[in-house]
Amino acid sequence: MKFFPLKTYKHLFFDLDHTLWDFEKNAEETILVLYNQFELAKFGQFSSTDFYKKYSYINHRMWRQYHEGKITQQELRVNRFEQTLLKLGLTPEQIPVGLPEAFTTLCPQKTAVFPYTYQVLNYLQKKYTLHIITNGFKDVQKIKMASSDLHGYFTEVITSECINCSKPDRKIFEHALNRANVKAVDSLMIGDSLEADILGAKNAGIDQIYFNPAKKRHYQKVTYEISCLSELMRVL
Repeated sequence: MKFFPLKTYKHLFFDLDHTLWDFEKNAEETILVLYNQFELAKFGQFSSTDFYKKYSYINHRMWRQYHEGKITQQELRVNRFEQTLLKLGLTPEQIPVGLPEAFTTLCPQKTAVFPYTYQVLNYLQKKYTLHIITNGFKDVQKIKMASSDLHGYFTEVITSECINCSKPDRKIFEHALNRANVKAVDSLMIGDSLEADILGAKNAGIDQIYFNPAKKRHYQKVTYEISCLSELMRVL
């Protein structure tokens, strides 16, 4: 953990997926359920682990395409599974009908969050006003936050759909500051993505905390860095 200088912040902006809500764990659990529900083992082509790994790779790639404006929300939701199953050896005729919709319904209802999430939020909400800035879809993020009991902690929840732009575009950060009626100098962004959260906030004049649980090596200059959310209770 990098040393935190003494500075007074008033508003904290959190990323949601991969920072508070454990997207990878929840997605993996959902994929296992769908693998069994749609009887994908009968094709004898791949295991549930293969399914998840291939889906994860393609999903990340297609999210980048969505952020770049190359595909629509619906194309992302549907095509990521079609491409995954085709890559795993199924024919178009073998791809189950309704699988993308089942994922979109089930995954947001999963409740896994990162360690110390609730303890940290209970501590921070007594000292700061908390908000969310997320690139996720509004309808899905709302369900995630309700299912995992996160919704009560945050005053403003800013999604990329609110302003039709995504992190790291500085416009979404400026929109969030306006919604919260706060200055950048009084704000702090906490997120797991060096590009979307850290560079985006930096370009908007907001200090940042890089949440790096895997302790990945990097050369980006960040304001602060942590590897566990519990560290926030010692420094804020």
